[in-house]
Amino acid sequence: MAWMLPTIIRNLFSRPATRRYPFKDIREPSPGYRGKIYLDPNKCDLSGDCARVCPSAAIEVSLENRQWTYHPFRCVYCGACMQICPQRAITQDKHYTRPAVAKGIEVVDVPL
Repeated sequence: MAWMLPTIIRNLFSRPATRRYPFKDIREPSPGYRGKIYLDPNKCDLSGDCARVCPSAAIEVSLENRQWTYHPFRCVYCGACMQICPQRAITQDKHYTRPAVAKGIEVVDVPL
């Protein structure tokens, strides 16, 4: 046990090795980082191409209700939906996703 004493003393007087992420020292994302997905409902035509191409089934399109549903905790941020959308209604921001307490979904009503 005595052989651990130098390590214990060194750790008592050193800074933590991790960041306190949501509270301070937030870095800028790397170039080419793909963040959260956003939909512009005025451009969307509900073709469903984004839902068909999504590898993690994070997007659902309902023609009957005229709704676009996004599950951010299923999303792998690949950008395939953004590339396939013919109207360019889907965009991605360039910021890290904030931590969340509960898993939620986003429902966007698309106007006629």
